[in-house]
Amino acid sequence: MEWNPVYTWLVIALLLGLSELLSGSLLLLALAASAALTAILTVLGVSLPWQLLGMGVFSGVLVPLAIRVIRPRFSPHGVNYGTTGSGVERGRRYVVKHRDFDAASVLLINGDLYRLRVSQSRQTELPEGTEVIFERFEGTTAIVHLTLSTSADATSHASPDTPPTPLSNKEH
Repeated sequence: MEWNPVYTWLVIALLLGLSELLSGSLLLLALAASAALTAILTVLGVSLPWQLLGMGVFSGVLVPLAIRVIRPRFSPHGVNYGTTGSGVERGRRYVVKHRDFDAASVLLINGDLYRLRVSQSRQTELPEGTEVIFERFEGTTAIVHLTLSTSADATSHASPDTPPTPLSNKEH
C-alpha cells in the first residue's frame, strides 16, 4: 500500500478530531470535518492548490457554524463561557464557600472556584455562607465587598476574633 495525499488529509482530520476531546470548543472538530471533506476532494483528483482552497472554504463555513449554531446547543443554559473576568459579574451577589482540600474561602463563578479578598479590609478568609458582592478580578483573585447586612453583623460583634454570622446558605 502506497502513501497518498488522501491519507495525509485523513490523518490530519483524525488528529484534529482527537485534539477536540481535550478542548471541547468544537473548533477543532469543525477543522477535522473540513480536513475530511478535503480528503474527498483529493479522491476526486483535485490538485494541491485546489485542495488547500477547499480546506479554506470548508473551514470558513464549518467553523462559524460550529461556534454560533452547534456549540450553544451543548452549553448549559445561562452559562456564558468566556465571559468570566470581562466585568459581567460586577455587582452580583455570591455566597462564600470553603474548598474541601484547604478550607480556603472561595466564590463559585460560572462553575469555577476563585479565591477571594475583601476590598475594604484585605481579608481573605470569611465564614462559609457569608454573602458578598463581586467587584472585580485581580489576577485569579475575586475582589469583593461585604453586603450591608453582613457588614453590620461584623461590626456588631464585641470580639474581633468572632466571625460574623453567615446569612442564609443560598446557592447562586
